[in-house]
Amino acid sequence: MKLKKKDIFFQTLENMADTIVQAADYFAQHVNNLQDVLLFANEMKKFESQCDEFTHTIITELNKTFITPIERDDIMDLTTTLDDVMDGLEACASRFDMYHLPDPDDYIVQFAEILRQSAYEIQKAIHLLSQKKLLAIREYTIRLNDLENQGDELLRICIKELFAKVKDPIELIKRKEIYERLETTTDACEDVANMLESIIMSNS
Repeated sequence: MKLKKKDIFFQTLENMADTIVQAADYFAQHVNNLQDVLLFANEMKKFESQCDEFTHTIITELNKTFITPIERDDIMDLTTTLDDVMDGLEACASRFDMYHLPDPDDYIVQFAEILRQSAYEIQKAIHLLSQKKLLAIREYTIRLNDLENQGDELLRICIKELFAKVKDPIELIKRKEIYERLETTTDACEDVANMLESIIMSNS
């Protein structure tokens, strides 16, 4: 018996989520021991470019498809929020090279782990969306909200310590921006959760 081909929109969203997991894994595995900062930034750029291609695929398909599996706006908004997560990871990685910052601290490593866990929750949720198991997605959106709260708390702690301990104003500016970009990326993960909640509400 021939298996039914997966819908192009769901397949591409899954591909995006899988790429975000690969990127977040790479980020978390390498950020605490940056042997080659430029290589690290370039590898993250490759993941970001791949997500951009998936976004382009979805836009192209939306322009030529009359009937979509869920609302067109929902597909586009979910695609955009997923792309924002990938953009956030890549932007953080590029700063290590731009700012000549080869020694990320423990707070950056903790942010990387929060983002890695968030990526896996997003992946599980997107694969359930493809299976139309909408209510089961809630478990992962709740977890994403919890991880974002952890990011908020971590930002408060590390900014407080930064201003207490770092005297060099240039170093302070560099670290502060990277901390804030990392926290903003956890916000982007929560935006995916909120978008999924909206899809659950409109399709249940």
